[in-house]
Amino acid sequence: MRTQVAIIGGGPSGLLLSQLLHRKGIDTVVLERKTRDYVLGRIRAGILETGFVNLMREAGVADRMDKECFVHDGTVISHGDTQFTIDFKDLTDTSVVVYGQTEVTRDLYDAREAMDGTVIFNAENVQIHGADSDTPHVTYTTDGVEHRIDCDFVAGCDGFHGVSRQTIPLTVRREYEKLYPFGWLGILSETPPVHEELIYSCSSRGFALCSMRNENLSRYYIQCSLSDSPEDWSDDAFWQELKRRIPSEYADKLVTGPSIEKSIAPLRSFVTEPMRWGRLFLCGDAAHIVPPTGAKGLNTAASDIHYLYNGLILHYLDGDDTGIDTYSEKALARIWKAERFSWWMTNLLHRFPDQSEFDLKMQAADIAFLRDNRAAQTVLAQNYVGLPY
Repeated sequence: MRTQVAIIGGGPSGLLLSQLLHRKGIDTVVLERKTRDYVLGRIRAGILETGFVNLMREAGVADRMDKECFVHDGTVISHGDTQFTIDFKDLTDTSVVVYGQTEVTRDLYDAREAMDGTVIFNAENVQIHGADSDTPHVTYTTDGVEHRIDCDFVAGCDGFHGVSRQTIPLTVRREYEKLYPFGWLGILSETPPVHEELIYSCSSRGFALCSMRNENLSRYYIQCSLSDSPEDWSDDAFWQELKRRIPSEYADKLVTGPSIEKSIAPLRSFVTEPMRWGRLFLCGDAAHIVPPTGAKGLNTAASDIHYLYNGLILHYLDGDDTGIDTYSEKALARIWKAERFSWWMTNLLHRFPDQSEFDLKMQAADIAFLRDNRAAQTVLAQNYVGLPY
C-alpha cells in the first residue's frame, strides 16, 4: 500500500489530521491498534479551546459540536468557602466550549467514513522504518498477516505508550518529566451539573473539580492517593467527600446518583524533544503530557496538528518545506507554555504531602492575589482559553 502520510493512532488528533489533509487532496492512512468501539469507549476531557473549535470547523466536522456544545464564558475558583469567578469573556473576549472528547472522536470517525478515508483497526506490531531516510515505511499485522505502507511522512499520534516516540533513538531525544504524588478519582453520572460553569476547588482535604458533559451528564473529580483504586470508593463515599471539598452553596444543591464510569488518573508533566526526527513527526500524547488541571491535554494535541497540517500543506501545495522544518520548534514553544500553566494550576489548587505551614500560607496568598488582581486573572484567562498558535 502507498500513501502520502501514514498516521499512527486513531484517536482525535490522528483523525483530525487525516480529515484536514483529506480536504486538501492529500492522501492518508490511519492505523489504530484497537477497535472503533474501544476508542469511543474511552472517557476523556471535553473542554475545547477556540483554536481546536476552529480546526474542527476547517475540517468540516463541527455541525453537531456547534449545536450541542456548552459555551463557557468563565470558571469558578474556590478556596474553602471563598469563591470568585474568572470571566474569560470579559478578560479576553474569548470563551471555551464543553464537548466531550468521545463526541469529537465520533464525529471524526463518521467524517472519515463518509469520505472513504482509510482507517485500519486492530493494527498490531506497528513499526516505523527508515524515518531518517527519504523513503520511510510502516509495517503492521492484522490477523497474523504482515502488511506494509510506503509513505512520504509518518505522523505519530499514538499516545504516550505508542511506538512513535520510541522510534526516535535515545541518542537523539531528551525527555523531561515530573510525577505528582496524587491522582484524580473521577466519576461520570447521569445527573445535572451543580453549576453552569466549572468549579475548581482548593480545600484543606484536597482538590476537587465539578465539570459536565451536557445538561444531564456530569463529570466530577477529587484528588486521591496514588495507592487508591476505584473499588476503594463507593459512590456514596465519593459524593460525601466531594461535598466536603466544594463550597457549601454548591454542596447543598449537588444532585447525586449512580456512577456510570469511575477511574483514577495519575498526574504527570512530560515533554520529549525534539518532536521531529527525519520524516517522523510526534503529535499529542506521543510527545507531551500535562496534568488535567487547566484542560490542556487535547488542546495541546490540537496545536500540534495545526502546525503539522499547515507545514504539510506548504510542502505538498507550494513545495515549501519551511513549515515542516520548523514544526518541532514551533510546537514545543507553545507546549512548554501550556506545561507551565498546567503545572502552575496544579500547584495552586492541590494539597501536597510535604507542604509546610508556610507553603499553605503561600498557596492561600496566591489564590487571594488571583481573586483580587485583574491582571493575574487576565493571565489565567489567556492561558485557559488558549494561547495563539
